[in-house]
Amino acid sequence: PRARREVAPIYVGSLPPFVDSRWFAPFRVLRLLDCSVVSALDVQTDTPSPESFHQAAAALSAPGQLFEIATVDVLGRPTKVFVNAPKTLREIFLRGLANGPDTFIVYEDERLSFASVMASVDAFGAALIEKYGIRPGDRVAIAMRNFPEWIMSFAGIISAGGISVSLNSWWTEDELAYAIEDCGASVLIADDERLDRCVATCERLGVKMIGVRTSTARTGVDAWSEVVVKGTSLPFVEITPDMDATILYTSGTTGNPKGAVSTHRAITQALMAFQMRGVIETVRQGPEAAAAAQVAAVAAGKPSFILIVPLFHVTGCVPVMLSCFGAGLKLVIMYKWDPEKALELIEREKITNFTGVPTQSWDMVNHPRFAEFDTSSLRDVGGGGAPAPASLVAKVAGSIKGGGPVLGYGMTETNAYGPGNRGADYLARPTSTGRWVPVMDIEIRNDDRSAVSTGERGNIWFRGPMLIRGYWNKPEVTAETLIDGWLDSGDIGRLDADGFLYIEDRAKDMILRGGENVYCAEIETAIYEVPGIHEAAVFGVPDARLGEEVAVAVHMLPGAVLDAATLQAHVSSRLASFKVPTHVYFVDEPLPRNAAGKFLKRELTKRFE
Repeated sequence: PRARREVAPIYVGSLPPFVDSRWFAPFRVLRLLDCSVVSALDVQTDTPSPESFHQAAAALSAPGQLFEIATVDVLGRPTKVFVNAPKTLREIFLRGLANGPDTFIVYEDERLSFASVMASVDAFGAALIEKYGIRPGDRVAIAMRNFPEWIMSFAGIISAGGISVSLNSWWTEDELAYAIEDCGASVLIADDERLDRCVATCERLGVKMIGVRTSTARTGVDAWSEVVVKGTSLPFVEITPDMDATILYTSGTTGNPKGAVSTHRAITQALMAFQMRGVIETVRQGPEAAAAAQVAAVAAGKPSFILIVPLFHVTGCVPVMLSCFGAGLKLVIMYKWDPEKALELIEREKITNFTGVPTQSWDMVNHPRFAEFDTSSLRDVGGGGAPAPASLVAKVAGSIKGGGPVLGYGMTETNAYGPGNRGADYLARPTSTGRWVPVMDIEIRNDDRSAVSTGERGNIWFRGPMLIRGYWNKPEVTAETLIDGWLDSGDIGRLDADGFLYIEDRAKDMILRGGENVYCAEIETAIYEVPGIHEAAVFGVPDARLGEEVAVAVHMLPGAVLDAATLQAHVSSRLASFKVPTHVYFVDEPLPRNAAGKFLKRELTKRFE
């Protein structure tokens, strides 16, 4: 075929979970590339060249190809998009029906098929419309642990035309109250623990409540089992690509979280970008290696995921849960993170994809019983949320015999999509977050927003169809973050000559603790409520497991007395537990400041690390 320059079939094996029956079925022979393009790729089976990434990306996104990219008008701005991406999330959910009898969700001793989940999704969507009066654009909030009902609620809300609002289940009563009022929720779906924290707010605001897996009946709270009547048909609701679909709350630089709003298009475009990223890696291997991978993939069966991060996080919601929904893959849910339990589930369910934060990969491969479990089914181990130490990358590569480490650099504001690193590239550049597909643009800019030269440090800016529309009820913050179609990430980094991105610092006053963004100003606001404090500066200190831990340096007023336990108890009463400083340092002298009066937090980190 190469000699005759005909269209050559490329076998795509080990497909990522972002594949569904409408785009293309897993384990199918695809005519992706013209033979002349394939033969032009600089392919080496073991270590594909850096140039082959860009060549494969360009070929896959050309006119007429699966990942064709075109420029269209999106919310009044010319935007590059995937032509063949699903238009709405409802299309993603409906594709689950094609896998009706197959197992979708595994939770404890429960095994739910796609057909069963979709029956609950449609019944719940119908109840929202007919019983609770939800109309397109209305907000419905979810506050619970990773239960199957979280997924059913999410899909039901969006299928009814509503906006799903994800609330952090670790939040305190005050934090939950702020978000419920800020988004103007009409209905809240919550489990027992979250209902305890939310009932007073919901009663005050007139928010209707639905209880999931509640231990006893509650006055004013409808039971999920009575609301969801399987067999009920979902009324038709017109949904368009640029309608709002989700609000995911993130920590803010002030004392309040901010709701990142995404449209249907933004999320489906992110899913397509994840899919393309995986296919590029297969195509880079060349026809012979890809064909061999195809044989191995068929033998191994469909990929499967273990859900080890919260569904209220963008990682758990978009690249994990929604990918499984659309691709017909099994999703094994953990009630809470436990490395030994995770190893048991990986062995029992033959899990192929382990996506979380570096802390969880660290816990798993360093568990004293790791070698006792069969982890040979694993293909990808990693995720994002924080940089991974080079030592962890090497250990994962050496411990997972059937696969290797992966890393993604995404944000809530990008629907989790961003540069990714994996395989030989990751081992060769373990400190890089990798590269991205051509539907996204990334620039490194200086403080006046001008692009810098290759290799220079600067602020990282994103552009692409997967960006959020803005922040709910916060036009000023939106205007500061989203400028002319570009997103200011708040991170500082550089690009090398091969297009690999390196994150080197954070411009925002933020700590990354186990994948959670912790904004220092929010904690300092709570700390300054304690009498007798003259100065307090919150900063991060290195931690082998979590990446960073929260620390605070405190300078007291003359004669004032305070101990660490009292300060920590006060913060705990105001904020979620992961924001409470683990390390409290009392100093006798004023805290170091620069000429502008700002605390020198890097100096504090070096002093106390």
